[in-house]
Amino acid sequence: MTGRAVSGRSTAAEVPVRAEGVMHQFLRPDGTVNPDCGLDVRVAPELARSCYREMVLARRFDQEAYHLQRQGELGLWLSSRGQEAAQVGSARALRETDWIFPAYREHAVGLLRGLSPTELLSQWRGCSHGGWDPALYRMHIYSLVLGTQTLHATGYAMGVRLDGTDEVVLTYFGDGATSQGDVNEAFNWAAVTGSPIVFFCQNNQWAISTPAAKQTATAFSRRAAGFGLDAVSVDGNDVLAVHAATLAVVDRVRAGGAPGFVEARTYRMAGHSTSDDPTRYRDTEETQRWQARDPLNRLRTYLDNNAWSDPSWLADLDEEADQLAADARAACLGLPEPRLEDVFDATLVHKTAALAAERASYTAYEESFL
Repeated sequence: MTGRAVSGRSTAAEVPVRAEGVMHQFLRPDGTVNPDCGLDVRVAPELARSCYREMVLARRFDQEAYHLQRQGELGLWLSSRGQEAAQVGSARALRETDWIFPAYREHAVGLLRGLSPTELLSQWRGCSHGGWDPALYRMHIYSLVLGTQTLHATGYAMGVRLDGTDEVVLTYFGDGATSQGDVNEAFNWAAVTGSPIVFFCQNNQWAISTPAAKQTATAFSRRAAGFGLDAVSVDGNDVLAVHAATLAVVDRVRAGGAPGFVEARTYRMAGHSTSDDPTRYRDTEETQRWQARDPLNRLRTYLDNNAWSDPSWLADLDEEADQLAADARAACLGLPEPRLEDVFDATLVHKTAALAAERASYTAYEESFL
């Protein structure tokens, strides 16, 4: 996400966002039901349990990848901690035939689509530009260039419209990306062409060090509506509300309605990436307030209150999560360790004299340590 360093600490609510509009919420932070949700939430025990399982697995995987990066096994990691509900709830609202265009921290979405730890970690270890075959999972590779995936997704959705199929395209991005020209152009192109796409904004409150309130004077969903998008705002830490809201928008788009926009108001619990220190720009008190809104704890309480979980099922889930973490570590260490000299072979299609000279210089430098 775009952002700039700021002097001193800020809070996401330092500058009030005006006219935020309605935010739909089914589960309050304490796990009780909000009777004024405003959504058609049809909750079955299996849906609630499966969402909880997928969020637990995603968090455990994310934690293991974070540790691997800190141990020098990954070059970089962008954590999804705190955003599991936004990702799981939205991805589950799609059919397997629908296409997904992610940004770079949609690990829960990848796991739900069936990606292996090897495929998810390959790019972050520096072994590939993209760790999986997009056609196999109907999920594009991660796009680290901010917001570019929204244009890719819109172009694909325009093709879907011309083909006359009933596919829906969903693309993920963050609040910071909405300040990019590419994203606003994608909104406009999608609305003008009536393409079957849903834009899913994970408003995690921070574009690196810039709070959302300093990026916009109104809610992101209200801005999207101005382009002609069918826009809705939802509590991004409430997986059941996210699922219901996204499903409703997806269904309308699939039926031929205007392109959709879902703003999921959530929070990035970790830094922007493992190269970022969030304590330099946000207060501990703010993070603690959001910890009390944790999406996993919220749904766990709801499950317990409805007697939809039991000790045996929870124990099996813990074991499954531990196994996923072990598999992720083994997958990472099983990937070849990238060599810096490989950069010279993958930079240009046609080798140049300047590139050959740079490689020779690097080789000589490397051999000087032998």
